[in-house]
Amino acid sequence: MSKTMSADFKSRRDAETAVEHIVQEHGIDRSAVTIAPAGDDNTAGTEAARADIEDGRLKEGTEGEPALEGEIRVTVAFDEGLTEKVMTSFETYGGRAIDAV
Repeated sequence: MSKTMSADFKSRRDAETAVEHIVQEHGIDRSAVTIAPAGDDNTAGTEAARADIEDGRLKEGTEGEPALEGEIRVTVAFDEGLTEKVMTSFETYGGRAIDAV
């Protein structure tokens, strides 16, 4: 049976790392994974990742990149037998508000 699970992440980097783990370690097809803003605003998360830091400080302005306006949501569709593994991957990389359907 197919299942869907979502989690919100503070940074784009954390979301992408969780996705890579889910795809590479658990064999879930990348097309079964979506990454999108958790809200209505275009965002790169709520916390700066290394790409958002310049000379030891947060970059001035967004320089064409999405601002830090909200969390990033990752949603994965998978076979029910992988529920625990997907949840663990989300939690390991900081996923919060995990929702399973």
